[in-house]
Amino acid sequence: MNTATNEILNQIEQLALSRKNEILSATDNCDITGIKYYVSEDGCDSNDGLSPETAWKTLNKANDAARFLKPGDAVLFRRGDTFRGSIYTTSGVTYGAFGVGEKPRLYAADKPLTDAALWEEIDPTHHIWKWGEKIHDVGTILFDDAKYISYKLIPTYNGHGFVCREDESKPFIMADEMKRDLDIFWEFAGNLDTTPTPKGDFPVPQLIGECRGDLYLRCDRGNPAKVFKNIEAVVRRHGVCVGENKNVHIDNLCIRYFAAHGISAGGKLNEGLHVSNCEIGWIGGSILNYLANDPNFPNAPRGSVTRYGNAVEIYGGCKNYLVENCYIYQCYDAGITHQVTTWGKFYSMENVCYRNNLIENCVYSIEYFLEKNRGDTESYMNNIEMCGNILRHSGYGWGQQRHNKHTPAHIKGWSYINTASNYRVHDNIFDRAKYRLLHLVAEEDSSCPIMYNNTYIQHRGGMLGQYGGNKNGEPPILFMDDDADYIIENVFKEKNAKVYIIE
Repeated sequence: MNTATNEILNQIEQLALSRKNEILSATDNCDITGIKYYVSEDGCDSNDGLSPETAWKTLNKANDAARFLKPGDAVLFRRGDTFRGSIYTTSGVTYGAFGVGEKPRLYAADKPLTDAALWEEIDPTHHIWKWGEKIHDVGTILFDDAKYISYKLIPTYNGHGFVCREDESKPFIMADEMKRDLDIFWEFAGNLDTTPTPKGDFPVPQLIGECRGDLYLRCDRGNPAKVFKNIEAVVRRHGVCVGENKNVHIDNLCIRYFAAHGISAGGKLNEGLHVSNCEIGWIGGSILNYLANDPNFPNAPRGSVTRYGNAVEIYGGCKNYLVENCYIYQCYDAGITHQVTTWGKFYSMENVCYRNNLIENCVYSIEYFLEKNRGDTESYMNNIEMCGNILRHSGYGWGQQRHNKHTPAHIKGWSYINTASNYRVHDNIFDRAKYRLLHLVAEEDSSCPIMYNNTYIQHRGGMLGQYGGNKNGEPPILFMDDDADYIIENVFKEKNAKVYIIE
């Protein structure tokens, strides 16, 4: 074991910076065999889209092209331009960039929140402002290029109304709870009288489709649009919607401010999703769903709130899934993930590879799980590889606004059955986590990964994490101390590890 001197930490910093610059400057070299269609800010939707000079203008037009796009075709967005909304993909099609300059930007909100006329101060005593248009659920708000960030207030719904999450005996009164400058609250008054959820006995709110509600912001210094130069809401949309579409390639896009997922795929089986050279940041934080019980308080008469989201996610079965050379940061949940709870159905996850990515300040840099329940015994993972990634500062980003603050890890496998074969984790850098560096647990030891050539950096006394089968009991949480070398070699079964302790 080695001491993580300032020189060592600076070397890691420089490696990360070099990887970041390499990704941000990646060139457009996708193998496109079909027709190329172009989209630019100054295009026109009545154009044919077949050249940069006759480009389309809007995402609506690009999405409508699904009627005639064929495998091998590409939809290319002009570098330096900004497009707002979601991309809906077609099987076999590449979505990428053309031109020179910065990657084309895909942002979630319909517009920035910089129109002073649309902010109204509704409570001068508490400095509470209301945005003048209905808006998708907001995960957070970023001010002046994330120099400042909002804290989202989320009450619990208990069947009669909204109550304070930390004290369900108190009704939620916005003015009383907005105690900090830049606190936000999104209020949605629709779909409250719905069928109870499977685990509860009272109705809960349902957020379905294009739900829009009222946004409130506490701003002590006055009209937000006059206080800040730019204001970007992180709103409840997916950036690129893949679903079960096959052989979709997403390359060289900048995807930011989506409060659901950056790239969302899933279903019974997604095949051939390839994500490369993308920048994906400030993802998640909006409400995924309410449940009529809270697993953290199973005996309490209160509901639960689950929040989005992940930068790149497949939920369900997958095959030939590759994420490489991407810069991912500030995700409320995971940077990259494949996951499913089977509910008695069969899913397979095969040929999954995450390589040469830089992931920083996410709650989970990489997350995976296979939760087999309701009689499923056949689902499995096979040929899973995580290699060459630089994973930094898990649990140090804005996602720690979450209530379950004790879960972060660079690789988060939870403690499910996680049946896996040919699972390899090698040549990665695990650079500091607020909690576990690694959470690699399965029912059987044989389903845990083969480890080699990884680098571990953690504070003395911090968690290395968990590794091993839980069939006979949960493996212990292990710590970074003078035994770290022994633990990594004999418990993680790591070969040729480099271990650095921060004193």
